Amino acid sequence: MQIVMILVPLMLILVALGVLLFSWAVKNGQYDDMDGPAHRILYDDDKDMIPKEARRTESKPDGQKDRSEQTDTDKG
Repeated sequence: MQIVMILVPLMLILVALGVLLFSWAVKNGQYDDMDGPAHRILYDDDKDMIPKEARRTESKPDGQKDRSEQTDTDKG
C-alpha cells in the first residue's frame, strides 16, 4: 500500500510534465507542416533565371509567337 502512495503522485507529475512538453512543442511550431518544406524543392520556380535563348517555348495553335520570341519589328 505504501508503493501506491509514491506511484500516484509520481504518475501525476509525469503526466503534467508530458502535457507541458506537448504544449511547448505546439507553441514553438514543432507540428507545423512537416511535408511542405520537403516538397517545396520539387517546384519549378526558376523560370526567370533561364536565359531567353535556352527557354523551351510552347507552340501556339494559331501561329502566334510568344512574348520572348517577338523582335522589335514584330512589335510595331
